Amino acid sequence: MHPVLRLYEDVLSSAENVEFQLAPLPRFIFVTHGSASIDGKTLNEGDAWQGSTGTVVKPGPSGVTCWRWELARGDQASTVACAPGMITHEKLSAYLETLPKGYLLMRGDSVAFPPGGRAFLHRHQGPGIRCLIEGGLRVDTHGRSSSYGPGGAWYESGPDNVFAQASAGKATRFIRVMILPRELMGKSSIQYVNDDDKAKPKTQSYKIYADAPIEFGGKR
Repeated sequence: MHPVLRLYEDVLSSAENVEFQLAPLPRFIFVTHGSASIDGKTLNEGDAWQGSTGTVVKPGPSGVTCWRWELARGDQASTVACAPGMITHEKLSAYLETLPKGYLLMRGDSVAFPPGGRAFLHRHQGPGIRCLIEGGLRVDTHGRSSSYGPGGAWYESGPDNVFAQASAGKATRFIRVMILPRELMGKSSIQYVNDDDKAKPKTQSYKIYADAPIEFGGKR
C-alpha cells in the first residue's frame, strides 16, 4: 500500500494547561493564527516547524490555529489529535502513488503570486498537498479547472501537468508540503512543460520554511 500524506487543521483554545502530544511521524506544522509552543520553541503567526520525533503542542495566550501535514504508512489509520478545548479535523489526505524512489526530503514552503499572477504549465518531482492562505487560485490539470479560496486544499501528484492562475483582484499565497528526492535539497522542484516558458519572467515567489531529510521506508 502506498504511503499517505494527510493535512489537518487544529484549533486550540488558550485555556490553561491545554496541550496535545503527537506521536513520531514526519510532519510539518504551519501557524495560521495565534501562537504556540512546539517542541519547546515559540512559534507566532506565519511561523513553521518540521520534525519527525514525538512532540507536544501548547497554545499561546490567545490560542492557536495551525495546519499540520503528516506522512504515514498507507496501513496506518488517521489519528485525529484530541485535547480539552481543541477542535481538529482532517482537511485532505492522499495516497502517494508517485512517491520518488530512494532517499527523501520533506519540503514545507509557501508560493506567492501578485494579483493576476500565474504559474506556466509545469510539473514537480514529487507529490504534495497545498492549502491556500490568502487570495484566490484556479488550478488547471487533467483537463479540469478547480478554484480555491482561503482554507481550500488540493493535491498535486508531481508528474501531472498543472497551470495555475491567481485572482486578479488581490495577492495570493498558499502553503504546501511536498515529498521530494533528497538531491533536490535547496533546489527548485519545478519543471516547465513548454520550452518557451522556461525563459519567460516568472510572477511567483517562494519561501522555504523547511527542507529536511526524512527517514521513511527504511531510507535515512
